[in-house]
Amino acid sequence: MSTPEDRQQLWELIKDIKFAMFTTRHPANGHLHARPMTTQNQQLDEDDRLWFFMSRKGDSVEDLARESTVNVSYADPGKDSYVSVSGTAAVSDDKAKARQLWNKMTEAWFPGGVDDPDVALVEVRITHAHFWDVKENKLTQLYKMAKAAATGKPPSGMGESREIRMHAD
Repeated sequence: MSTPEDRQQLWELIKDIKFAMFTTRHPANGHLHARPMTTQNQQLDEDDRLWFFMSRKGDSVEDLARESTVNVSYADPGKDSYVSVSGTAAVSDDKAKARQLWNKMTEAWFPGGVDDPDVALVEVRITHAHFWDVKENKLTQLYKMAKAAATGKPPSGMGESREIRMHAD
């Protein structure tokens, strides 16, 4: 299970990434559908949840009603950090939480405000996260890749890759 340090490291990797790809399984055909979403958290909350606002008219809310398992992927190529979060998602009726998370960017998508009936507050309870965080500079990375290509051996020491189990599946 995760430690407070694991949770903090996960949050440090995703907190400044503006958009994540939120993936659901479409029940009609079983295909995976991903769409860009903005994580609304100011920090990773005590229950290891991520929060998003979505349109109730969109496919994503309908997908969640039938299949709650989701993936949220974050990428920051400039920092060479990548995070894949798996979890269980649900529409929340917590109006106090919605008001706490509401901001001007959200209002651009939902001009009717937080009480607009189209607004769905979606919580993702994280069950598992996997991240890749490359610490080496670009020149070192290129050298290691060239060496790997020349020797036929996969590159090593290219950064940290870890899995964190947050909650039982």
